[in-house]
Amino acid sequence: MGILGCDAHGDLNDAEFSKPLPSIGIYVAVASLICGLAMAADLIHGFRHRKFWFPCKFFSLNAISLTFIAVGIKLSVDLNTSMPSRQDQLAKLSSTVFVCTVMGNSMPSLGIMDNNDLLMNLMALGILVITDVVNICIQLGTGAIYVFSEEHFLVVLLMLLMLMILCFSATTVPTTKRILEAKYKKRYDVAMKCPLATERTVAKKIQQDLSKFWMMAHTSSPQFVMARSVTCTASGFFCLLSAITLGEAMVRSYFLRPRSLGFCHGDSDYKWSTSLVLVCQTTAVAIGTIAPAIRWFTAVNFRCPIRGKKYYRDEFRVESYWTLWFSEKKQRPLSLWILKDRRYRKIAHNAKRWILDVCIVMQYVIVFGSKIIRYISVFCVGKILMCCYFVLRTGNTIAHSESEKSDSNPSSRQDLASFVLHLEGEDPLVDVMVRSNREATDHWIANGRKKQPVNLIELLEATAPISKGFEGIAEFDSNKVASLAHGEPPNCWALPLVTLTSIAVALPDVKPSSLKKLLNAVNEALDYVNKFERVLDTGGESANLRKAAEVVWLGVDLYHKWFDVDLRKLSKQQRTPEETLRDLMEIAKKEFSESWQMNLMVCMKHKPSHWPIKTLAANSMYRICQTILLNYESRDYGTGEALLRKLESTISDIVSGCFCNVAQVISVKCLVSAVEVREESVRGAALHLGRTEKILEILERRSLPKLRCDQMKNIDEWRAFYKINPSECNNKSNTVYPESDELRLTVE
Repeated sequence: MGILGCDAHGDLNDAEFSKPLPSIGIYVAVASLICGLAMAADLIHGFRHRKFWFPCKFFSLNAISLTFIAVGIKLSVDLNTSMPSRQDQLAKLSSTVFVCTVMGNSMPSLGIMDNNDLLMNLMALGILVITDVVNICIQLGTGAIYVFSEEHFLVVLLMLLMLMILCFSATTVPTTKRILEAKYKKRYDVAMKCPLATERTVAKKIQQDLSKFWMMAHTSSPQFVMARSVTCTASGFFCLLSAITLGEAMVRSYFLRPRSLGFCHGDSDYKWSTSLVLVCQTTAVAIGTIAPAIRWFTAVNFRCPIRGKKYYRDEFRVESYWTLWFSEKKQRPLSLWILKDRRYRKIAHNAKRWILDVCIVMQYVIVFGSKIIRYISVFCVGKILMCCYFVLRTGNTIAHSESEKSDSNPSSRQDLASFVLHLEGEDPLVDVMVRSNREATDHWIANGRKKQPVNLIELLEATAPISKGFEGIAEFDSNKVASLAHGEPPNCWALPLVTLTSIAVALPDVKPSSLKKLLNAVNEALDYVNKFERVLDTGGESANLRKAAEVVWLGVDLYHKWFDVDLRKLSKQQRTPEETLRDLMEIAKKEFSESWQMNLMVCMKHKPSHWPIKTLAANSMYRICQTILLNYESRDYGTGEALLRKLESTISDIVSGCFCNVAQVISVKCLVSAVEVREESVRGAALHLGRTEKILEILERRSLPKLRCDQMKNIDEWRAFYKINPSECNNKSNTVYPESDELRLTVE
């Protein structure tokens, strides 16, 4: 019996070595299919969000995608496995085209990488591409690839060109980010000084500012900057050309004289798996080519003569930002502490300058060549587009007249144009970017309106006639309540809401439908309140309080339990609301004492806001229950339903007070410092405005205390104000948002 690959005579037995190869073929096919699905997800995301430059959200150059790419090119780098049949040779070609496709598809993702990631990912991609090219050349020389030689030569050339384009385009990323970030800050100052329009509602005022911030954030998005560059246009053309090459080879081998190509008989060691690889990689190539092809076609379509504009004067000028990174590196000294001799340091510095000069020349050649490709594309495709234009002239005339009607406010369009952030040589694109994005904010806000918190809106509208102000904020926790320990933790917005709702669940004689509506409304409210507090609590002082609210709400919402106390069981006991409140107060007091004793060192060492979660929750329950009991002496709450109405009013007041910070929250979301996520943040702010627009309308009927923006975000500041000015609790003289610009989007 042979062991370790040897037969019974001790000779090498390699018959078993090829058995795993079909499984490896499946592995290659699955890796290629995963890449194809990720590129398809980016394609769908682009169409769905009307981003026809197709940002890389699911498929980009990173360690994961490079691993899948390395697996996907297994067949094209296999030097010694015989692959005689038609599908074998086509699979080798498809593996090579697959690399071109992923490079063209993922080029915008260069914009979201930092310098270290750019260097490492491009080095890894370069090693992978060079390895693939060398192995293909070896196979062409040895005869392992004996058909489609011309196609392989063309695809290898395209692959090397695309690698050079990617590497040299990456050098502009730090420069363009710096230039556009400086422009963003300047335009932001201008936006803040612009007077508000005549719109009187808060939502409309915020929407006007959001339109400006969206235009600034979108046009300075690093991915969009890369996607609209001339090198990305050329890369899209090369990607399309490589896909056409694969298509030509497949048509020629299957339909046009397949016998003349001289395919050999027999199967490779990969057997049937090569057909699976060919199908998966061809599908991935077809899907992955769509986005680069559309980017190329969009650039060509914009510059076609049918638009009545010609930009040939500056068509071949290479802008300064393309070589600025190399120029800056030339002037910086080398940190060669090993070389002590001045003569060697001078030689090294001169060598560095010479290399950078070569890089500058290559950058000029790449950009100039990309512009030539774009010009030739315009010249060739323009004739086809002109024919289509004249055929569809009538329809275009109607569409043009409709667009003119929609553009009834040219001053607004011109105002937005001043907030388009563009690079040198992109002036002709300003009008295009305004036309394609000026209604984006309205679109996101409209999408947000489809997901409004219906139950919360019903609660606020139902309690609006009862409470014209925010008296519930002042009344939910009385200053007359005795403290359970030395020191008192601050209040946050979420924990009182959770505690009040827990009390409502425990009340006797309450209709299940009323309780269900309240739970749904509070659940929707907490989704916003938690987001607000995370944004506004920059110092993290209320972090433990928020965690306490989340833990308590999990039990109340899912199990109707406050920690281990079954609130529904408590509500079914034949007791009055007052007795139920006393039970809850005693339970909370007991839980507080036990938690305090167990965490005595922590509680004594840290300030109250950093107490354990259970301690904070028990303290909140005790104080709010005792406050309601104190009010029982002066107010007739009556049945459980009557007390529930009061609790709903208090909850509504607290939620309304928290929602008065919408402008500040949106301000922070619009001014995220990281340029890579700013566009997504502004889009989220627009969606958020759409969801809360109805709530803002309801809040405008309430009166607002005279608090500064930095005070309004803290519930204890509201309580301190009402303590000093108790008459302001129900003052109807102020509207919820004053006419001053105090609550406009501001940087603090």
